[in-house]
Amino acid sequence: MADGVPDTETAILDAALAEVLAHGIRRTTASTIARRCGIARQTLYRYWPDAQAVFAALVTRELVAALPAEQGECADLDELAGLLVETADRVRRLPLVDRLRDTDPELFAHYILDRLGTSQRAIHAETARRISAGQRAGFVRSGDPGQLAAMVLLIAQSAVQSAPLVAEWLPERAWRTELAHALRGYLGSEVEVA
Repeated sequence: MADGVPDTETAILDAALAEVLAHGIRRTTASTIARRCGIARQTLYRYWPDAQAVFAALVTRELVAALPAEQGECADLDELAGLLVETADRVRRLPLVDRLRDTDPELFAHYILDRLGTSQRAIHAETARRISAGQRAGFVRSGDPGQLAAMVLLIAQSAVQSAPLVAEWLPERAWRTELAHALRGYLGSEVEVA
């Protein structure tokens, strides 16, 4: 058992990832996952009720793994924006995200954009925690940290989803730079709403 997760559960998710990367999500079934994992399909069903539940757990695992490992607080707004951009870039580069975006765009939208799932909640909570720390340190503007984190999540998700579409205008380095500017501008200045 590693980090409290049973080895079989990890192996099933690893097999699911390999199957999705090789064949796409539509052609991946509980049977193909179990076969790749070297277990009986009934063993898989002890962990998840069906392939859709495995896919949801896989997306959650992959996205949450993109969160920063260090829990230390950021020293300033540039560091916070850099950390947020780095996290968005890790999500953008995930092989699972690429595969879903390229071969199963409607499922990509469902698992990453259309539902508020475990991964979005974890990313939101971590972002709100870091925003709150930045407010206490005086470099993030006032406002409800949860609301600010929700908008940061919307900005980052849009940037991740649309990165391939706008690559002609925003090559990789420019994408990172402009996202950092957007996040610094949003988090660092007081905004008056009429």
